[in-house]
Amino acid sequence: MQFNLSYIIATRNRLPFLRITLEKLISELDENEEIVVVDGNSTDGSKEYLSQLFEAGKIHQFISEPDKNQAHAWNKAMLMAKGTIIKKIIDDDVFCYNAIRECKNYMLQNLDVDVIISNDLVSSLDNYKNIQKQSRLLQFEKWKKGPIPSFTFGDVHKLIRRSSLAYIGLYNTAYAMMDWEYSLRISYLKCNITYYTGYNALTVGHDQTVTSLRNETSIVEQGKRAMVFYEYAGDDAEISYWSKIKIAIGKLIYKKAAANIVNTADISMIYKYYYDHIAAVNKPDDFTFLESHK
Repeated sequence: MQFNLSYIIATRNRLPFLRITLEKLISELDENEEIVVVDGNSTDGSKEYLSQLFEAGKIHQFISEPDKNQAHAWNKAMLMAKGTIIKKIIDDDVFCYNAIRECKNYMLQNLDVDVIISNDLVSSLDNYKNIQKQSRLLQFEKWKKGPIPSFTFGDVHKLIRRSSLAYIGLYNTAYAMMDWEYSLRISYLKCNITYYTGYNALTVGHDQTVTSLRNETSIVEQGKRAMVFYEYAGDDAEISYWSKIKIAIGKLIYKKAAANIVNTADISMIYKYYYDHIAAVNKPDDFTFLESHK
């Protein structure tokens, strides 16, 4: 079967979030779209839950096996994807599937577009009603006009054309902040990036999101190398803006006792609030597509 969009998920031991994200995705799925899940040999019941969904035909492709790191897992998912367009779904973030479909349709109609990125919403579980709007439009416009050879953006709101992977490549498995290096590479290669002024995603910060905190030294070293290689002068950060936000949120939450972490019922309520919010933000439907090569 031919798919026009592949939703890919890489996950490990985050079953409460995974259930919410997959149930929403499955309910929103169109006929010509597929779901691909790579599980990193979870021990919290995720593997069994995903096996049941796969056997029931709810997800199209599924494997569970150990990964060397996150980039390794996501690369496997991208290689498994059969869709013309690939959309990364992070198991603990929130997505507007109507907005994603707008972007998918634009890419299907404009075959020269390699990547679409959008604005982003940001929040944290411990203060979920505080939702901030974030944008990389200024950096995109500077890059588009030529003064800077590369810029960073998070992959939470990115769509990528599968055929463009032959030029762009996969994630660099040597980088802890893989999205940071990947965005620099995409822009440095002068790929045709289109900016959607709507909101594809809402980034959610909590105590389990920031595995990179264990590798702060390597992040600095990797950042210095990539900044030289991609001629990136930085914009007050040596890591991607999105990852910077996640780390800041994570540091605050890590200071709290484990007893303060919200339970499953709370998570479900919060995520319903998030999905309602992102739908309302995108409701005006007056957003535009800004191409870099026109």
